[in-house]
Amino acid sequence: MSKSSIITRDFSDLTQETDNIYESLVIISKRARQISTNLKEELTAKLSEFATTVDNLEEIHENREQIEISKFYERMPKPTTLATEEFIEGKVYFTKGTDQEF
Repeated sequence: MSKSSIITRDFSDLTQETDNIYESLVIISKRARQISTNLKEELTAKLSEFATTVDNLEEIHENREQIEISKFYERMPKPTTLATEEFIEGKVYFTKGTDQEF
């Protein structure tokens, strides 16, 4: 059985590091964006191996491989889920900026 994509989170888990839910959500969203960018670059690199300008019978086989690679990435947990788990487990490094008045 696969892991549920909807998980109820306790606010205390999310605010443990920052004492502020909004700050925690900003950190998680920035990490999710990093994960998403990395996955997109990785997928693009793998699919670019199949790029060809010649049409032939092997293309059908290559398309199947492309589809399998794409399906693998579709089945992966979403970047927001990964980022939230990393944040709760203390695996996300972040620093607080200083408040400055302008």
